[in-house]
Amino acid sequence: MALAVTGPLLAPGYLLLRDAVSTPRSYLSDAALGLTQAAPRALPQDFAIALLSRVVDGGVLVKLLLIGGLWLAGWGAARLVAEVLPEAGVGGQCVAATLIVWNPYVAERLLQGHWSLLVGYGCLPWVAAMMLRRRHWPVVFWIALAGLTPTGLLLATVVALVCCRGWRAVAITSLTAVGVASPWLVAAAVAESLSSTAGAGVSAFAARAEPGLGTLGSLAGLGGIWNGEAVPASRATLFALVGTVVLVAVVGLGLPAAIRRPQARPLLVLAVAAVVLPAAMATGPGMAALDAMMRAVPGLGLLRDGQKWVALAAPGYALAAAGIARWGRSAAVLACAALIAVLPDLAWGVGGQMRSVTYPAGWTTVAAMIEADPRPVAVLPPDSMRRFDWAGAAPVLDPLPRWVSAEVLSSGDLVIGGQIVPGEGARGREATRLLLEGASREQLAEAGVGWVVVESGSGALDLPVAYRDGDITLYDVGGTAPAASGRGLLIAAHVLWLVILVAAGVGALVTRRR
Repeated sequence: MALAVTGPLLAPGYLLLRDAVSTPRSYLSDAALGLTQAAPRALPQDFAIALLSRVVDGGVLVKLLLIGGLWLAGWGAARLVAEVLPEAGVGGQCVAATLIVWNPYVAERLLQGHWSLLVGYGCLPWVAAMMLRRRHWPVVFWIALAGLTPTGLLLATVVALVCCRGWRAVAITSLTAVGVASPWLVAAAVAESLSSTAGAGVSAFAARAEPGLGTLGSLAGLGGIWNGEAVPASRATLFALVGTVVLVAVVGLGLPAAIRRPQARPLLVLAVAAVVLPAAMATGPGMAALDAMMRAVPGLGLLRDGQKWVALAAPGYALAAAGIARWGRSAAVLACAALIAVLPDLAWGVGGQMRSVTYPAGWTTVAAMIEADPRPVAVLPPDSMRRFDWAGAAPVLDPLPRWVSAEVLSSGDLVIGGQIVPGEGARGREATRLLLEGASREQLAEAGVGWVVVESGSGALDLPVAYRDGDITLYDVGGTAPAASGRGLLIAAHVLWLVILVAAGVGALVTRRR
């Protein structure tokens, strides 16, 4: 199933789709360490990619991690069923694996480009299974792997705590979570990147009702992402109602068998909460309360995308669905076929929308020129999301910040449904203003701009040209900026995460051999 979903990515090229950006090489830049004004949303993911892309092409690396995340989700769901509902047999394990891989949540997060979130999603059934078996070394490993992103860490920690039996397990989980969170906690403190204005845009990121379904129904069917463009075609019509009815029916028919198992009950309760709470967050009072919380407490912007927390329902849904095997093998086969049939366009890159992309040659040349002299870079067009003819119809984040070690000045502003959701990049916003107002080379250099990159779709500037072709233009401005302080501390925090991941993995293997 993982290969059926990601098949187009097996072709040469790079994943470029909305938030998913892969490049041939990444570096331990200030941005990769979290030493910028932007909130540290992609730590320690960027650190890991920067290290591993020294030996493995970054595009290949991201594809392997994405495919591995989906594979781990299915395998982990089967292992969880074997632990909690052994009487469900292989039939129940197959139903659980099908449901956790082949569902609207996976489709929508793929189209939104959240590949690292799906790695964390794939770790959730493993966290639950290992915690229920009281295998603490594996639990630490899976939490650390899910911690590629802050969201993945929080998802894995919640699942672990729900499955904890005894204070020792709670203590191990809590200490692990703090250690794994150290990269983005330290980055937020050192760079002072957490803003109390993060509440802006709560309504834009609230869960969305799909055709024929209210918000609660959409979330119960594991759909409802805020971005109506990042959905498979089958979820944009009344067929979404059919898909949700089938998925909920499979879960409901198997629920009686699962609910009789005390080990399954905490995960089933969590599944209900993971649907009801995001639905409440999407109501008027819920959005108002969330907005007030985010403006009052810096850092709570992480909660803004309410639908992503529906991932917490996946382990419970998988267990409940596995219970349908009590009706026999034919019922299990029928359930698997039905789950796939009601979401046919998840196959082959979500209906071909997710595919490998080849960068124009000029991008490689410009990246190499900047890397030879890594001064701060201002970029046009000013939008965080841009469209390239060679990358497909969907918008994509600017790849340049992940391709060079130089600081790429960006405001981080997003336009969602005509509403501007402000980012945290004050320096980037000022550099963009100067460019749009036609500032001279001297003014830009004084503002700390070293290079200006104009990507496709923007006009020429009255600045010295270092490189130009039909896809990209590089201007040499000459400005510099002082190096950010705190790199050593941030590297140490990332190394701590890496040590936890590797040590726990070794500990889990040694325990297994014993």
